[in-house]
Amino acid sequence: MKTAFRISLHGGHSGQFCSHAKDLLEDIILRYIELGFAKVGISEHVPPVNDQFLFPDEKNANLTTIDLNKRFEDYFKKLKALKKKHASKIKIFAGMETETYTGYVPHIKKLISKFQPDYIVGSVHHVDDICFDYSREGYERLVAICGSYQAMYEKYFDRQYEMIKALKPFVVGHFDLIRIFDEDYEKRVLIPKINQKIIRNLTLIKSLNLVMDFNLRPLARGEKEPYITGSILKMAKEMGITAVPGDDSHGVYQAGGHVDKAIKILTAIGFKTQWPDPVLIT
Repeated sequence: MKTAFRISLHGGHSGQFCSHAKDLLEDIILRYIELGFAKVGISEHVPPVNDQFLFPDEKNANLTTIDLNKRFEDYFKKLKALKKKHASKIKIFAGMETETYTGYVPHIKKLISKFQPDYIVGSVHHVDDICFDYSREGYERLVAICGSYQAMYEKYFDRQYEMIKALKPFVVGHFDLIRIFDEDYEKRVLIPKINQKIIRNLTLIKSLNLVMDFNLRPLARGEKEPYITGSILKMAKEMGITAVPGDDSHGVYQAGGHVDKAIKILTAIGFKTQWPDPVLIT
């Protein structure tokens, strides 16, 4: 396989700038270079809008929103320096991964205005202001509050639709992340009311000419398929939507992981592997 085709537009989280990741950002970039990546997008998590939305690892480290805003400033300074330093070996896109909770739209737009990233990854990790992907406990708590798995899925895809309309992220992050702790997700996404919302969201993605993150984090955990699950991936292909590998790496050991497998999967389905460079859509 030609290594020039290797790419990841979602990942590069480092222990330097993310409390649930490992390693220095430059070491992660050096790993991409070692693996022959010609291009890579680094998309660190944005700081929270307030302390209510701190992740458990951030709370355990006694960090505050003020601390994380300063860390995010340092992230962009460091990334832009590394982008220049390694320009002859790899093309780096400086990005950021959004959150979706109360107050996120003006917060994200303010961050975009301040840091002028090359692109953003639009992700949903919260429903009804509850983070559902950090732990099974949080996930099951959300199911209970929503009243059922179906209701939770429907709310998730509604939040995602609103986020896509509001932010127009070049990369739509891990489209079906809501399945993370659901063993029956393959059947769940085919439930008519859920499927209708999925088709609605895909239609919006296509109309805005956005790309979907073919997110490989599940493979790193030993699961059977990436986000996007097969049935949704086939719909995206039929609609002419672009899907781009994202290793969602959280350290050197994950950088570039399973990207070759992702390219084989996408190629077999009929996706093109000449991916566009990410841009900031306003």
